[in-house]
Amino acid sequence: MYSGSSDGESHDTSTQRRIPPASSMLWVRNLRRYIGSGAGLGSEALMELETKRILLEIFKDKQQKSQEAGTIPSFYKKKPEEGSISQRVQRLAKYRFLKKQSDLLLNSDDLAAMWNCLRENCVIDDGTGAEKMNYEDFCHIASVCTEQIGPKCRRFFSPSNFMKFEKDEAGRIAILPFYLYVMRTVSLTQARIDMSELDEDSDGFLQSQEMESYISGLIPNLAQLRDMPDAFTNMYCRIAAQKFFFFCDPHRRGKACIKKILLSNCLQELMELHQESEEEVTDTEQAENWFSLTSAQRICDMFLALDKDCSGSLSKQELKEYADGTLTEIFIERVFDEHVRRGKSGSGNSREMDFDSFLDFVLALENKDTPEGLTYLFRCLDLQGRGFLTTSDIHSLFRDVHQKWIEGGNYELCIEDVRDEIWDMVKPSDPLKITLDDLLGCKQGGTVASMLIDVRGFWAHDNRENLLQEEEEPPEEESQ
Repeated sequence: MYSGSSDGESHDTSTQRRIPPASSMLWVRNLRRYIGSGAGLGSEALMELETKRILLEIFKDKQQKSQEAGTIPSFYKKKPEEGSISQRVQRLAKYRFLKKQSDLLLNSDDLAAMWNCLRENCVIDDGTGAEKMNYEDFCHIASVCTEQIGPKCRRFFSPSNFMKFEKDEAGRIAILPFYLYVMRTVSLTQARIDMSELDEDSDGFLQSQEMESYISGLIPNLAQLRDMPDAFTNMYCRIAAQKFFFFCDPHRRGKACIKKILLSNCLQELMELHQESEEEVTDTEQAENWFSLTSAQRICDMFLALDKDCSGSLSKQELKEYADGTLTEIFIERVFDEHVRRGKSGSGNSREMDFDSFLDFVLALENKDTPEGLTYLFRCLDLQGRGFLTTSDIHSLFRDVHQKWIEGGNYELCIEDVRDEIWDMVKPSDPLKITLDDLLGCKQGGTVASMLIDVRGFWAHDNRENLLQEEEEPPEEESQ
């Protein structure tokens, strides 16, 4: 009885005092509506909502892609708006990733410790005196380096890395090539991290200003550029960056792929300036490196000397004075037709060559044997824009060279003989025309281009045997 009355009484009380659901309360509905609008929330709460929204969109996109399997995938993704939370999250993620990759790199102390470990645990070859190690030594050195440096050096001591190097009859590799491989890997990885930090839109490409910023950051660490005047720094970075774009941006899109930059010879040539010049180097030898201070000043002086009216650009008449006027007029005309933009008015008289176009012009002439330089010149040689050269084109191009040749007091020559000689040098796949692939394949494309655009280039080819003999003769000893 007691228990029954008690249960009934409790049941009645709970029925009378039943609490309504939270969703039916007015203040709960108003609060949810207030939070849902995002008004009044702090920056952290807004970022949380934005993150959830982005993740939800990613999830929906993945679901939609899985449902549309077999259709053409999306190849364009809109970049986040400037200043948006998405952009800030992307930059923060990129910063943390690059910081993590940078922490995994070996520093100078780590590299020195690795070199000591290699030398202390290697064997000396009796025949050559070279320091070598077999695979057992390789594994032992890996353990010692891991104890002294840490696990970040372990990846260099993989079996696949050991197999990359040349081995002697005993299966040993030299320690010096291995150490140089480690140093180069660390250097390239650090360069990629530095370039990626400057890549604002994170698309794997560097624009001209970003490339100039990277070079500017390197200048204090390059021994041969320490004496550069501060006023010349911006101009130097512009000159240096242009070579990267000439070789790594063949389609002239205004941006160069970071991977191409890292694998190009340009970066290696720039890094050569790290070395201290112990011996006295002549201006001619320094000028061979495009990135040397001597070369950059030479190019600036050359442009200023050609710019007679001090307009900051070169006209056709001014460019004809390049290289003491040995270039042909038809070549200068073709350079302006193919590689110089028209002026704002669109008339032919307003077309002049700016400094960047001049740098490309010089790079093409100084690198005629490279695919990039020869491609630049071939567009000028292709008078009809058909993608190939005929005997008529060769005759038209060499006519100006022949005229300068006779004006220089040289012997009379037959244009047809020169044309036949060019055909014999190139050996085109089609006997009636020469293509760019033919010039690249014959390995003498640069010589052929010089013969058709520069009387000095033709003279060098005509006297190649005498020039070769002079190079082979030892220099006479100076009388004391």
